[in-house]
Amino acid sequence: MKQTSHDNDSSFYVPPGGPPQGAGPSREIYAAMGRENIFRMCADFYSKLEASEIRWMFSDDMPAASKRIAAFLVGLFGGPPLYHELYGPPQMRARHMPFPIDESARQVWLRCFKETLADAPAKYDFPAEHLPGFMHFLEDFSAWMVNRKQ
Repeated sequence: MKQTSHDNDSSFYVPPGGPPQGAGPSREIYAAMGRENIFRMCADFYSKLEASEIRWMFSDDMPAASKRIAAFLVGLFGGPPLYHELYGPPQMRARHMPFPIDESARQVWLRCFKETLADAPAKYDFPAEHLPGFMHFLEDFSAWMVNRKQ
């Protein structure tokens, strides 16, 4: 990713409208997928991120990073509160503040997730009827993670 003068800017951008509102993805997803499929899906997603132009934003240990998002999704999809048990309260915006996330980085992240979800019903038993709701959640959630203007 090309660095801009904003990369070293210490002022943070706050997206208009605040954090995502409304219902998250269906809590029925976990029952259909199970923990193992969620973890496999996230490992595949992180493989795509590893090959992307925003790779530099992530830790050297991509498998460990993929396990953190998987733990978050387990709880979000109706499973046990795995992320909270392992890492504490999610506080996702605060956890992402050290990384200069602009709209371009957000779009790369979304593209990698969309590519992973393209075959999610067949590959991970992701219930197809819940994909649109999850994509809507990802759009809103990722918009809230943006902390730098382009």
